[in-house]
Amino acid sequence: MKFYTVKFGYDISRNSNKVAISSREHIINRDRLLEVENYDQTFELVKYAVSAVFDMRRAGLSLILQGMPSGLGAYHILGSNVIVLNRFVLEIIKNTGRSIEEYNSYLFTVLAHEYLHSFGILEEYTVRKMILDLCKNFFGEDHPTNLLAKDPVSLFPQLRHKFSDKFENRFEIVKEFDKSNQYYIQ
Repeated sequence: MKFYTVKFGYDISRNSNKVAISSREHIINRDRLLEVENYDQTFELVKYAVSAVFDMRRAGLSLILQGMPSGLGAYHILGSNVIVLNRFVLEIIKNTGRSIEEYNSYLFTVLAHEYLHSFGILEEYTVRKMILDLCKNFFGEDHPTNLLAKDPVSLFPQLRHKFSDKFENRFEIVKEFDKSNQYYIQ
């Protein structure tokens, strides 16, 4: 935790980087989340939020979808530019008929969590605390992202009953991801 406190100036014990975002801005940010239509747009909002709240930026990440054990939402491959999301969990959440706000909130929190790991912040408690602070500051206290930041199954209890215990060998690379950092023609 010392490495993180020194490098990024965020001390979880004092919550020293709390940014004052107005109620009006909370509404604008909530509307932005409702309007995202894909992984790239969600990730752009994640990067904007992390920059606004923590003044941290990183470019050039890739996204992979993979079926994996249901207790794991995603992971970042240490030392890489790759975030891997659990396709199995995403399908469960999307297919349960929940609102687009809840689905986008889940996607936002899981991408934000792994984005913070991509900065080299390895301590899980620190990242969870940062995600909670991010969601409260960016969306306001009564937004679904706050419930998800505390406990994802609180909003999606069906995840307790849908069980997968294996990693699939099949990966899907999301081609249209982190496009704002691609300065070349593909």
